[in-house]
Amino acid sequence: MIAGRSIDLRSVTAWRLIAVAGALLWFAVAAVAQTFPALTGRIVDQANVISADARRTIESKLVDLETKSGIQLVVATVNSLEGQEIEPYANALFRKWQLGEKTKNNGVLLLVAPKERRVRIEVGYGLEGTLTDALSKVIIVNAITPRFKAGDFSDGILRGVDDIITVLTTDASEWEKRPSLRLDNQPASDPINWVIILIVIVVIILLFVSPGFRWVFFNVVLNILLSSGGSGSSSGGASGGGGFSGGGGSSGGGGASGSW
Repeated sequence: MIAGRSIDLRSVTAWRLIAVAGALLWFAVAAVAQTFPALTGRIVDQANVISADARRTIESKLVDLETKSGIQLVVATVNSLEGQEIEPYANALFRKWQLGEKTKNNGVLLLVAPKERRVRIEVGYGLEGTLTDALSKVIIVNAITPRFKAGDFSDGILRGVDDIITVLTTDASEWEKRPSLRLDNQPASDPINWVIILIVIVVIILLFVSPGFRWVFFNVVLNILLSSGGSGSSSGGASGGGGFSGGGGSSGGGGASGSW
């Protein structure tokens, strides 16, 4: 009883269900409206910022990586993120292209959006334990964005590709010795309950205040629910015109982003 009036709990629950349904509908409409470049090769330079020489060098490295390890590392630049944050855009593009083998989810996407001055390394499920979020961030900060700030996209992308490949193909005991590929003085965190509670609170707040986070959240949830039927539907169209296609892999949003 509030101010002389009773509250119908069933009505409140109904409105909550309507709100959730509306959010899911909004997500579906946004996903349909999003447009992406075609996967025409291991390098998709829509923004035209990679030089011919750098493109040949990077291409050979990507081919060699996939031949030896099966890992699909794709480099993409886009003209625009179309009003999206780079995190949901990269995750949706990764899923559209289905990078990596379906059974291993061993794909990686290096995405650059020069117009928005944003870059992201998106990592497939199967590689999240190797190319961690922390290492992805270090690569962006140390190898990529300093070159982007100087206006040299080709060198920034080349150095980023080199460091990604190093982490993916070198024994951890070796790359951990390299200052450029590790986070110094990082204390081990204790798995205490208040951290989990804080994370839950932050997630709930972000769902309400951040459209980009909400997009990623619903994208991941719906992918888990529909993955059995959705992964094979677009694999044929992802190859574009270049004879290259993803292998059916997926990503849950692992990786890191940066700006310059």
